[in-house]
Amino acid sequence: MNRLLLSGSVLQRSAPRSTPAGLPVLELVLKHESEVEQAGQPRKVSVEIKALAIGEITVLLMRLPLGSEARFAGFLASARNGRGWLFHVTEVEPVV
Repeated sequence: MNRLLLSGSVLQRSAPRSTPAGLPVLELVLKHESEVEQAGQPRKVSVEIKALAIGEITVLLMRLPLGSEARFAGFLASARNGRGWLFHVTEVEPVV
């Protein structure tokens, strides 16, 4: 199964564009910071991840203020250039 759940904030957001088929596309950089336990020891974790949203979800993501917290869900896929991976966001739930 390829499913990623991530809490974090929108650090950067591109201007909206459209696919050749006319679907809205939004490129994002998401930031996550937390403390987890590894081998019985606390560890601070921070990551910035490139993300992509396609379709109706882009409307909700455009309304989300930069820096605001949310829960993101989706899947991972290879980046277009074949270097690294990209988080495809399919669901978002703002944290109030």
